[in-house]
Amino acid sequence: MEAAKWSGALETLGFEVTTIAGAGLAEIILPGIAMHAEDPPLRVEIEDALCRADLVVVENLCSLPLNPPAAAVVADVLRGRRSLLHHHDLPWQREQFAGFPAPSDDPAWAHVTINQISRRQLASRGITASVLRNTFDVHVPRGDRRATRDSMGVDEKEVLVLQPTRAIPRKNIACGISLSESLGATYWLLGPAEDGFGPVLEKLVAGARCRVLLGHGPKGPMSVEDAYAACDVVALPSTWEGFGNPAVESAVHGKPLAIGTYPVAAELASFGFRWFAADDPRALAGWLEDPDEAWAAHNRSVAAKHFSETDLPERIGRVIDEAGWSSW
Repeated sequence: MEAAKWSGALETLGFEVTTIAGAGLAEIILPGIAMHAEDPPLRVEIEDALCRADLVVVENLCSLPLNPPAAAVVADVLRGRRSLLHHHDLPWQREQFAGFPAPSDDPAWAHVTINQISRRQLASRGITASVLRNTFDVHVPRGDRRATRDSMGVDEKEVLVLQPTRAIPRKNIACGISLSESLGATYWLLGPAEDGFGPVLEKLVAGARCRVLLGHGPKGPMSVEDAYAACDVVALPSTWEGFGNPAVESAVHGKPLAIGTYPVAAELASFGFRWFAADDPRALAGWLEDPDEAWAAHNRSVAAKHFSETDLPERIGRVIDEAGWSSW
C-alpha cells in the first residue's frame, strides 16, 4: 500500500513511474524477486528492467532478508546508480533474521526508514538514512457501520473491539482478547494466522471469555473503512511494529486506540496522539461510558498535520534534494 502511495508521489514530482514486482499487479513481473522465490533473478533481467530508469526505489527487498539472493543481485546492479532504498523492516528487528548483516550501501544511494529507531540503528552500522513515516488519506470516506455489523452478526448494543492485524506472536493476540474480556466486549481479529500461529490462535479463541470474531465474516471481504466504522475500539497491543498503521488509522476514523508498548509507539505518541494502554482497560472503560468527541477531533488533527499523504511528494522531494539528485 505504501509503495503505491510512493508511486503516486513520484508521479506528482514529474517522474514517469514503472513498477516491478515478483508477483501481483506491476508493469514488469520478475518472479525471481518474489519472497522466498526458488531461483533468483538473472542479472540481465534486472539490468533490462532498469535500463531506462533515472531513479530506482527499492521497497524493502534489500532490507528484510526474505530473498537474499535476489537482494544481492539487485544491489550489485544498482552500484553507482541513483537509488532510494526504502526500509520498512531491518534484519535484527526479527528474531529469525537476527544474524543477518545490515543492508548493502553505496555512495550513490539514499536510505529512508519509516521510524527514528531504524534510522539510529542503521547509523550505528555506518549507514546514513532519512525518516519518512507512513502516510494516510486523512479524508477517506467513512465506511458503513450498520451494514458491516449486521454482516458480522453484531448487535448495535455490543461493544466491538477491532484488532486490524494478522495473528503472529508479536501482534500479542492474547492481550487483545484480554482487553475485550475486561470491557465485556466482542473481539474481532481481522487478519489471518501466519507463520505457524494457527494452533496457538485456536487455543486462545477456545479459552476466551468473550465472543471472538475472525476474518471478514460470512458475507465475504469488506473494506478496511467498513471495519473501522463498525468497531467501537481499535486494539494494537503489539510488542513490535515497524510503524503500526492502525495507530494513525484509528485517529483518521475517530476511534479510541488501545495500544501496546512497542518501541515505535512512543515515537508516534510524541506527535500528540491521545491513546489508551492496551494492558490497562480501566481508563478506556471510563471513556466508553462517556465518550469525548473533542478527544476524537484532536487525534484527527494530529493525523492530518503529521501523516497526510498529500505531504508525501514534498517529503520525498526533500530527500532527493538532500541527495543532490535535483538535476537529472
